[in-house]
Amino acid sequence: MIEFYRALVVGLLLFDYALSVVVEYLNIRHITETLPAEFNGFYDEEKYRTSQRYLRENTVFGLVSGAVTTGIMIAAVVSGAFNVIDGFARSFGAGNLVTGLIFFGVLLIAYQIIHLPFSLYHTFVIEEKYGFNKTNIATFILDFFKGIALTVVIGGLILACVLWFFERVPVYAWLYSWGASTVFSLVLAFIAPVVIMPLFNTFIPLAEGELKEAIERYAREQNFKLAGIFTMDGSRRSSKANAFFTGFGSSKRIVLFDTLIARQTVKELVGVLAHEMGHFKKGHIRKMIALSTVSSGIMFFLLSLFLNNRDLSLAFGMNAVSVYASFLFFGFIYSPVSTFISIIANALSRSYEREADDYAMCTYADPGALITALKKLTVDNLGNLTPHPLKVFLEYSHPPMLERIESLKRSGVFTNLSKEYRM
Repeated sequence: MIEFYRALVVGLLLFDYALSVVVEYLNIRHITETLPAEFNGFYDEEKYRTSQRYLRENTVFGLVSGAVTTGIMIAAVVSGAFNVIDGFARSFGAGNLVTGLIFFGVLLIAYQIIHLPFSLYHTFVIEEKYGFNKTNIATFILDFFKGIALTVVIGGLILACVLWFFERVPVYAWLYSWGASTVFSLVLAFIAPVVIMPLFNTFIPLAEGELKEAIERYAREQNFKLAGIFTMDGSRRSSKANAFFTGFGSSKRIVLFDTLIARQTVKELVGVLAHEMGHFKKGHIRKMIALSTVSSGIMFFLLSLFLNNRDLSLAFGMNAVSVYASFLFFGFIYSPVSTFISIIANALSRSYEREADDYAMCTYADPGALITALKKLTVDNLGNLTPHPLKVFLEYSHPPMLERIESLKRSGVFTNLSKEYRM
């Protein structure tokens, strides 16, 4: 079984990378040099070619970084590197819980060191080349250490809790861990808008004026209570634009990137927010939380079956079996289940995006504004108009833009006909 587990882990790592190569190759081959008629007047020919160069460059970058990461992971598996890290963690003579935290702490540092050069290159070379990067070195470094600190604090708390359950009550530990992680995630969703997100960006209440009045008017029409409407200084890091809802219950708030406000009209901005509001009205947030909760339950249950598996530990070259190392090794063989769940989640998300689009078209007085806003966002972000179907199936949480616009137009025609019929 030892050789079987080792071959399984290496095989899964190679398969994941090989699949990504095939998907990205097909995606690049699916590019069409002819600008789709739908985007005439939005994409000019030169900018459309720039978007394709941007796609190719990001694709090559992703495959190179993926090859390096996959190679390092395979080398770590077959060389016994995890046993060396375990030996270091055990050298402090602490209990299993603290040893486990040290073990994962070293892995976190190693991960950050490996990925830092790629992050720097992507930010300061690729994004800079295409005019997106607005981040300076000081902001990048500060974000880097803030991210590590949050991972240590939040991830450390969750890991310590789960380790404690599996050490003290192994029979029902997966149930306790599932419950605790679910509660923690919900609490985090409530506090993130007011505690975590402001660590990285500045949120300012939207100034009085036409935009705020239009948003508040639409929200009142939809009987949607807001805790506030905020602008976010997204331009500190990137010229890309976005908008989102965050929080639950009385903490629901709208956040608009300053870059989005600068490029969109009032009607277009309200159209985008009408779509986001559709997610709340249709219960999509609750449904996705439910799916996430179920999937985490499956993960913890399967984890309990592989806990302290001696053959699995020996396959990674470990001298000692431990609960905390079992967590890591289980993650390698859980990847097919994780991929399957991700495909289901993405398919649901794409259907929810269509429902939210329909909601916006049916409830906003100017349904065409959302279509125009989406076209502008696509062009501003150099979006790919012709992704390969396999890429969409495996990775896309939103429908491809051309498909989405066509669906919006059908919804808009139906909405207008329904209004005329009611009149």
